[in-house]
Amino acid sequence: MGRLVIKNWAESDRPREKLVEQGRRALSDAELLAILISSGSTDESAVSLCRRILSDANNNLNQLSKKEITELCRYKGIGKAKAIAIMAALELGRRRDMLEEPEKAVLNSSDKAYAYFRSTMVDLPHEEFWVIYLNTACKVIQSKLIGRGGNDFTPVDLRVILGYALECRAHAMILAHNHPSGSLHPSQADRTLTKNIVRGAKAVDVAVHDHLIFTDTAYYSFRDAELL
Repeated sequence: MGRLVIKNWAESDRPREKLVEQGRRALSDAELLAILISSGSTDESAVSLCRRILSDANNNLNQLSKKEITELCRYKGIGKAKAIAIMAALELGRRRDMLEEPEKAVLNSSDKAYAYFRSTMVDLPHEEFWVIYLNTACKVIQSKLIGRGGNDFTPVDLRVILGYALECRAHAMILAHNHPSGSLHPSQADRTLTKNIVRGAKAVDVAVHDHLIFTDTAYYSFRDAELL
C-alpha cells in the first residue's frame, strides 16, 4: 500500500480543492496543515495524521508551535522537510499577529479626500486620473491610477475602473484628476465622463461619492457643487 497522497483522493476530499471552491476559512486546522505536508504515511492520510498531531497538542496551534523539529519527526509520515514547513507556517502566523493593522483613512468629505490625496496630485506637469476605492465605512481600500495624459486630456477606460471595483469589493469610489493649467472648472468632457462612470458604477452597485479636480493649491468637488 502506497502513501495516501492528497492528489489521489476523491476531489471532494482534497483540502486544496476545498480551499479554492469554499474559501480558506472553510478548512479545519488539520486540513490546512495537510496542505502543507501534502501526504501522510502508508497507514493514514495527511488529514488524519494532522488531526493526530493537533490532538497531541490539545488542538491548540500555540502549543503546536512550541514543538521542535525532532518532536514532529517522531510521527510516521513526518520527515524533516515537512516538520520545517509546519514550523515555518506557524512562525509566519506568529509574526502576522505581531503586526498592527494601520488605520485606514476615512474619506467621508471632500476636504478629507483632498488632504489625503493632495500629495499624489501636486506638481504634476501632465494630467492623471485616479480612483480611490472605499468600503462601506468610507475607509480607503486602495487607490489606482487609471490613466495618464497630456496637459488637458487623460484616457480613461470605464471597464478598468469597474474591474478594480469588483476585484477589491468596493462599496464606493472617489474619482480624482488634476488640471496642470490650474483651472478649477470642470470641462464638458469632465462632466460627461463623470456621468458615464456614475451610470456604469450603478450597474454593479458601486456608488460614486465624489469627483475631485486638483490643482497645486486648491480643489473642486462635484459633490459640493451638487453635480453628483
